[in-house]
Amino acid sequence: MPQESKRKTTINRKTNETEITITLNLDGQGKGEINSGVPFMDHMLNLFTVHGFFDLRVEAQGDTEIDDHHTVEDLGISLGQAFKEAIGTHNSINRYGNSAVPMDETLVKITLDLSNRPYLHYGVTLRDQKVGSFDTELAKEFLRALSQHAGITLHVDMIRGENSHHIIEAIFKALGRALNEATTINPKIQGALSSKGSI
Repeated sequence: MPQESKRKTTINRKTNETEITITLNLDGQGKGEINSGVPFMDHMLNLFTVHGFFDLRVEAQGDTEIDDHHTVEDLGISLGQAFKEAIGTHNSINRYGNSAVPMDETLVKITLDLSNRPYLHYGVTLRDQKVGSFDTELAKEFLRALSQHAGITLHVDMIRGENSHHIIEAIFKALGRALNEATTINPKIQGALSSKGSI
């Protein structure tokens, strides 16, 4: 297995709107310390961490007195950068990940490729504009920023669902599981899993 330093990274991002520090360990135990300033995102990122078996520390401050948009989007940017840096050369990883997660009446499927070709398909319909104080459309903004900055081809499909909280929760659990599969070291793979020889 590669040295831990190759699979662990810290990203610092500071703008006029947000200040974020993220530490990610791909070879973790599902331990999270999440303080994003957006309680719903704390909950979702904790689920992502537990079900992805990553170790993730997030400290963020943003202009949440306006709304949560800048913080949530910049969390996606920063986490995407962390994954890209921690993955590195893509050598010996599975590259592809797939997970279908049920949550009561909800079933969500995520299929992804650590392709270095960012793309988001978001086949999700949410009935509610808000879950608590959280704008549900921000889930898509987070995923778009994550896929762009990590270089992920990301397909998110809601097979069925009614409760918006359940749907978003299933998305984050499935995302964690799919990314865990994609980033797992596979001893059968020499170099990058690509007929071209590189990603």
